[in-house]
Amino acid sequence: MPRPANPAPGEKRSAVQAKGACVCGAVSFEIDVPAVWAWHDHSQRSRRAHGAAYATYVGSWKSRFRMLDGEEHVTRYEDAEAGTVRSFCARCGTPLFYERARSPKIVNIPRANFATRTGREARYHMHLPELADWTWQGEKLVPLKGYPGVMWVPPGRRRKPPPEDVI
Repeated sequence: MPRPANPAPGEKRSAVQAKGACVCGAVSFEIDVPAVWAWHDHSQRSRRAHGAAYATYVGSWKSRFRMLDGEEHVTRYEDAEAGTVRSFCARCGTPLFYERARSPKIVNIPRANFATRTGREARYHMHLPELADWTWQGEKLVPLKGYPGVMWVPPGRRRKPPPEDVI
């Protein structure tokens, strides 16, 4: 999967790249902009791999992806049951790459690993049936008195679910 930073003679390359890195900076890479697509993954596997309610990914053609530094710090976890490979930084644990057997020419990268724009907005949601019941879904937030910068959903009346016999 990793490709050299310097393109081969005659290789096409976008005029714009988005650079990404892990938290500790040991691993760095770039993709040509624009990315192929971006989406929010609500699957339990991604939630656990990232330790978050959901993961937002940017997909890039592998031919438009290049490792810049730290390939020796990349460790891989193969999930044979799911047909996926997830890569992490061995030094700091940052999730780096997500590859699926059914999309062998695409590498998916957590959007948070990029400091600059990737040319795609995440407009798609995958695995919504696996959405965690504790995920914030746009409820009205208000400031928490005495705690600057903290917002919360105050307790109140809960909306009644619609009756099941409505036609």
